[in-house]
Amino acid sequence: TTLAQRVADTLSARGEPVQIVHLDDLYPGWGGLAEAVPRLAEWVVEPLAQGRDGAYRRYDWGREEYAEWHPVPGADWLVVEGVGCGARAVASHYALLWWVEAERAERMRRGLERDGETYAPHWQRWAEQEEAFFAREGTRDRADLITDTTTSPEGPDASDGTVSSDSTVSSDSTDSPDSTDRPGAPDPDRPS
Repeated sequence: TTLAQRVADTLSARGEPVQIVHLDDLYPGWGGLAEAVPRLAEWVVEPLAQGRDGAYRRYDWGREEYAEWHPVPGADWLVVEGVGCGARAVASHYALLWWVEAERAERMRRGLERDGETYAPHWQRWAEQEEAFFAREGTRDRADLITDTTTSPEGPDASDGTVSSDSTVSSDSTDSPDSTDRPGAPDPDRPS
């Protein structure tokens, strides 16, 4: 979420219109990781790719049901963040896939720190879905950029709030066979 906001802020500062979609708003509860992907494609990505506005229904976690619709107007950039945004089902529309690395234990610790220990069983179930999803989708292997948050949980350039390619970010584009085929994929020889 922090990285997505920084990317959006950087694009906006350059005068480029941008929309952000947080997959936390699309997951239908703790068991709904896989179900969020078709909703992302149908409600947001495909309409935008066809030149129409997108929209999504926000999932109300307290009521355990979908609530109101949120418009996603067309913009130069769409930033989607959350587990599942790297799905192959929407990969043909990517300009860039950015993987944020953290060990399972660290992800669990961060989630429980934010949500409290009573959510431990939910986080365990979520972690199992993540592992299955990432194995099936090969998300990390297809990423254009990888940020390791083990040493800095704030991500790239945490000290000044900017996003750039530096020592905390490594480009994996040469190892990803399809990354150079995607429009907007990073050119490792071009300075950023």
